[in-house]
Amino acid sequence: MTDTAAMGETAEAHVRSVATRSGSSFLWGMRLLPRPRRAAMYAIYAFCREVDDIADEGGTPEQKQRDLAAWREEIERLYAGRPTCPTTRALLHPIKVYNLPKEEFLAVIDGMEMDAREDIRAPSLEDFRLYCRRVAGAVGVLSVHAFGANEPEARDLALAEGDALQFTNILRDVAEDAERGRLYLPRELLRRHGIESDDPMTVLHDPRLPAVCRDLAALAEERFTEAERLMARCRRGPMRPARIMLAVYRRLLHRLRQDDWQDVTARVSLPKAEKLWIALRSCF
Repeated sequence: MTDTAAMGETAEAHVRSVATRSGSSFLWGMRLLPRPRRAAMYAIYAFCREVDDIADEGGTPEQKQRDLAAWREEIERLYAGRPTCPTTRALLHPIKVYNLPKEEFLAVIDGMEMDAREDIRAPSLEDFRLYCRRVAGAVGVLSVHAFGANEPEARDLALAEGDALQFTNILRDVAEDAERGRLYLPRELLRRHGIESDDPMTVLHDPRLPAVCRDLAALAEERFTEAERLMARCRRGPMRPARIMLAVYRRLLHRLRQDDWQDVTARVSLPKAEKLWIALRSCF
């Protein structure tokens, strides 16, 4: 085996390990992909995980900015054919074969920089949508390229589904984010219900919080509906992983709405058996 081939196998093993260790719901869709496309998704996921860890873990804002700037440079090296780390080496083949857009990798880094500069607290609705476009929509666009979806609607579907999933994540993680000093709920929704504070823990214990979450859940439902409309215009085969994720997260949003955020400290999740049932049903 040549050194290049050995490095490629090591890189693939690295990104596969990052993805499978995470236990992410995204794995339910990835496992249905043909091996080359699955490897591409593992590499995309590993990239997202590694830059997200920079924003979420300890360190000064200055150090986080330096680390994210280093990732920008690494993406430039990747597209010049000279990647230097395992994750970008694993991306080298997929970016060529599946035409993964460089600007979407950079958009993910832009989103992580929004988190890294300072703790996000009650952003404007415009900034909230921009953040979701960067950290979720960009991943969706990269994913549909890796899936092999080439319909005109595929990109808009990726953006709608990215919003739907990210809005749902934010609604699920209100308490966890507050403990980190973050509050992603849009300022306009808070003000609509008379909440003037942008202090995460103050908002967490405000009795008007469930009403704010209901409003954001309604926006999430709109994006789920749009994603499903666009999904119907795309070939079923390539979009199977996206369809599974859409169904899993819509069920999660339904569960959150049932609980109505009466105890935001109780993390809502779906059992593995239920996810499996949803995945199997989505395949047909």
